[in-house]
Amino acid sequence: MMAKLQDLARLVEGHVVGDGSVEVCRVAPIDTARSGDLTFLSNPKYRSQLTVTEATAVIVPPGIEVDGKTTLVCANPYLAFAKILTHLQGPQFPEIGVSSQAHVADSVCCGDSVSIHPGCVVGENVIIGDGTVLLPGVVIYDNVRIGKNCILHANAVVREGSRLGDRVILQPSAVIGSDGFGFAPDGSSYYKIPQVGIVVLEDDVEIGSCACIDRAALGETRIARGTKLDNMVHIAHNVQIGEDTVITAQVGIAGSSKVGNHCTFGGQSAVAGHVTMGDNITIGGKGGVTNNLKTEDAPQVLSGFPAINHREWLKAAMTFGHLPEMRKKINQLEKTLAQLQLEIEEK
Repeated sequence: MMAKLQDLARLVEGHVVGDGSVEVCRVAPIDTARSGDLTFLSNPKYRSQLTVTEATAVIVPPGIEVDGKTTLVCANPYLAFAKILTHLQGPQFPEIGVSSQAHVADSVCCGDSVSIHPGCVVGENVIIGDGTVLLPGVVIYDNVRIGKNCILHANAVVREGSRLGDRVILQPSAVIGSDGFGFAPDGSSYYKIPQVGIVVLEDDVEIGSCACIDRAALGETRIARGTKLDNMVHIAHNVQIGEDTVITAQVGIAGSSKVGNHCTFGGQSAVAGHVTMGDNITIGGKGGVTNNLKTEDAPQVLSGFPAINHREWLKAAMTFGHLPEMRKKINQLEKTLAQLQLEIEEK
């Protein structure tokens, strides 16, 4: 769709320097943008490309001038880019109602403008809020509650009793409410513990492709408002995750752990079971949390296994490469000391 730059400026609470009546039809990277495109500068290292980009207009932070270009000035160009991209994109999925090729139980209660695509299976006593979209192959077990304007992508599964708030997004093949990993040893084998709890995803939660959120053994596994999970993340049973936390790919959080608000997890990091983390804590990639971390110590960044202060970990990491040389020197020193000891004893 076409939009005037001055209208987009109002959308993102910015202002135009130059011709606000120019129209743009899409957002493009700074190095490939063409006439009619809007681009953005959020990283100063790309500033040199402002002189050669063919974009019609550029989103820039305050204090940046671009000769010969109309600019949209705003405090956070990256956020403005995201909002404008959403606006220009328009609705992703046309409303189709309930497909005749979907299997929907008679007891399902759908709100207004719900779309259920071919191949979906929706169980008994499910409630689906206004504007929610179930894409092909989605499976909803019995007694699930789904809020308004959610998007469940192809082959996502939501198991019995789960609760999804408004504007929740499940990427393809996400699984909500799978059994927690609970087994009681009987001396020779393992007896499966029924997992009778539920999963609760609050408003504006997004779950990545192939991520698995296990149902609680008793009670609930809960992911609070605004938290985002990347692909292939595993959240074990009875975990509680706070608001606006970001968890990147291949992270695992073990059972009954609690994570605070505004935390960040790098790829392949992990949290041991029954650990409590406070707010505003960042765990670097491959970091492993094995002990409780307090909010009073935040904001803090930790790395390594077991996770320690990032600066201390960097110092230790710098030593790793020198260990063979250090070992060789220590061996030489030990031999020298042994020889000196022998000479002293002979005297």
